[in-house]
Amino acid sequence: MNQKILIVDDEESIVTLLQYNIEKAGFKTTVAYTGADGLSLATSDSFDLIVLDLMLPGMEGTEVCKQLRQQKVDTPILMLTAKDDEFDKILGLELGADDYLTKPFSPKEVIARIKAILRRTNKEVETAPPHLTIGELSIYPEQYEAMMNDDILTFTRKEFELLLYLARHKGKVLSRDQLLSAVWNYDFSGDTRIVDVHVSHLREKIEPDTKQPIYIKTIRGLGYKMEDPYK
Repeated sequence: MNQKILIVDDEESIVTLLQYNIEKAGFKTTVAYTGADGLSLATSDSFDLIVLDLMLPGMEGTEVCKQLRQQKVDTPILMLTAKDDEFDKILGLELGADDYLTKPFSPKEVIARIKAILRRTNKEVETAPPHLTIGELSIYPEQYEAMMNDDILTFTRKEFELLLYLARHKGKVLSRDQLLSAVWNYDFSGDTRIVDVHVSHLREKIEPDTKQPIYIKTIRGLGYKMEDPYK
C-alpha cells in the first residue's frame, strides 16, 4: 500500500493506539505531538492523509487545518476531538477537514473512516473531467480550482467539492441529505445546517447578487439546484 499518514495528537496513549492500528492496516505513519510540528511536517513532506486532533498545545487543530488550506495543501484531514459539540463539528469541516470523529473511538472506526476518505479522494482524481463550464463559471476538478470570468476563486476543500457535485448534477434538485451523503459521507443525524452554511459561502463567491442567486437556486422544501443562468 505504502500510503503515508501523519498523526498529530498530544496524547501519547492515543498516538500509540492510532499508530499501531494504522500500521497494522498497512499504512506508514509519521507522528507529531504539537500543532506547529504537524503543520511543519504537512507542508514539508507529502502525506496521503492527516489524522489531526482538535485540541493541541500551542496551535490548535483548527488553526493547523486553516493554515494548511490557506497554503493550498489539500491533503485529506480526519479531525479528532474529545468534544461532542455541534459548533466544533461545523467549524472543523468549514475550515477544510474531510471528516470528523469524536473521542473515544474504536480503532476499527478510525481505519474505516481513513479508507473511506482515501477511496473518495482517489476516485475524484481518477474520474474528474478536464473542466466544467456553467455560465461564466469554469471549474477545474484536477486542480481544485474555479474561475469566474478571468478571476481565480478561492475555496476550502469542502466548498469546492460541494460546488463540483452541484455542477456535475446541473439541473437536478438535490436534497440536503443527498449532499451530506455525497460530499461529506457522514451522518449528521438529520442536521443539515452544514450544507446551508457551505452553500451560503459558495454564493458569496460566485453569485453577482447573493440575495437573488442565479447559479445555486434554493428549491423550497426540497434542497438546491445548480443552473446555467445563460441557458
